[in-house]
Amino acid sequence: MTERHIRLAPEPLTPEAFRPYGDVLETSRVSPRTINQGFAQRFNDLCHVDVATGEGAVNVSLFTANPRPHPIAVELMERHPLGTQAFIPMQDRPWLVLVCDDPLDPSTYRLFAATGRQGVNYARKVWHHPLLVFDPESHFLIVDRKGPGENTEEVWLPRDWKLQAFANHAADH
Repeated sequence: MTERHIRLAPEPLTPEAFRPYGDVLETSRVSPRTINQGFAQRFNDLCHVDVATGEGAVNVSLFTANPRPHPIAVELMERHPLGTQAFIPMQDRPWLVLVCDDPLDPSTYRLFAATGRQGVNYARKVWHHPLLVFDPESHFLIVDRKGPGENTEEVWLPRDWKLQAFANHAADH
């Protein structure tokens, strides 16, 4: 069996490029509303939270992630059939977002470079890689579904694939 070497390089994370996979959460394109007697601004409707399938409810949690060895060996993709899943960085640290249309078709993979001021909300049933960060103890606020039913599907990539994500972290700082 011949190994398949596939190298992924990141592209900028923009709402237009990411639209097939969900929402980019950022405030740069939203007009804020002044609240709290003028001492705060509120940015509404940054994403569509979809958790109501099968008696689901909103779950808010914190993740602390650590970097994987570079280049990143992509071995698994996952998706959530019963609801969306939002990742919101709590530090201004760049990170990576890897999505695909079909985990067994390497031509459908896209790797995005997210700034530390951008989050993503994966649409229901969108294949994505688990959290990819550059810095130890990177903190994220997660908004997703809790409730009955199996909401995680995983696909392990064939062992003869060498799918690797490359990103120049130094250029991102």
